[in-house]
Amino acid sequence: MTDRGGAEDADASAILIPLHPAGRERADPPIAFDRRELDLILRLYGRMVAANEWRDYAIDHLADRAVFSVFRRASEVPLFQIVKDPKLARKQGAFSVIAAGGRILKRGHELTRVLGVFDSHLKLIKA
Repeated sequence: MTDRGGAEDADASAILIPLHPAGRERADPPIAFDRRELDLILRLYGRMVAANEWRDYAIDHLADRAVFSVFRRASEVPLFQIVKDPKLARKQGAFSVIAAGGRILKRGHELTRVLGVFDSHLKLIKA
């Protein structure tokens, strides 16, 4: 008793499909924060979480820009967005901080200076 159907199925499953052409069709990789930039952003995030002002974040790597969004609660719209847009690097600067309403708070070429917008907030002290 020989099962010929199994032998034919084995031959059919041995077909190799090359995957390397699929990689060539892929578009340019998305824009991302590099390690140094992400370190600066996460240090700021840690300080703001310790101050109980921020609670959650999301990172989006899009085709034209990278966005670090900061939330008070995960179910809300972002309080702030830290954006890296390389197309603006020669003009206004690749980095910007955008408030919840879409207003650009600070824009520049250096991430440390742009993130400085969070250091200048004045707080009300109850006496």
